[in-house]
Amino acid sequence: MAAQDSSHPIASALAEDGVPSDIETSIERRRAQRSQLVVRVRYSTVDALFSEFTRNINEGGVFIATDRPAELGTRVSLEFELPGGAGTVRALGRVAWTQSGQQPGPDRRRGMGVEFEELDRDARERINEFVRRLRSPT
Repeated sequence: MAAQDSSHPIASALAEDGVPSDIETSIERRRAQRSQLVVRVRYSTVDALFSEFTRNINEGGVFIATDRPAELGTRVSLEFELPGGAGTVRALGRVAWTQSGQQPGPDRRRGMGVEFEELDRDARERINEFVRRLRSPT
């Protein structure tokens, strides 16, 4: 499973948070901003099972820090616990982007952004509520 290398035209134009800048603009207009979340996530592809940590979440997906990001478009099955007793989330997703970890700047972790594709209504509502709480000023 190969990560996107820095010679790729999209990878060479990364924004501050590690998302390709030309993609980030369209994502941020359509979806809410990402919120920091570090929890263990178990995920599997058709041929392997992994356990890594998320770095952030939004209503549409999660970023998973991993030295072995799956290829773009790979379908993954996810399972993770939301903090504060919000319960286990199970979802199917697709690798929407990868990060090689070689871009300049702080905290350039290697990993992959996984977009939720199949998420039941209850899990979606719990994620949305959790993300709203993270964004609320205390």
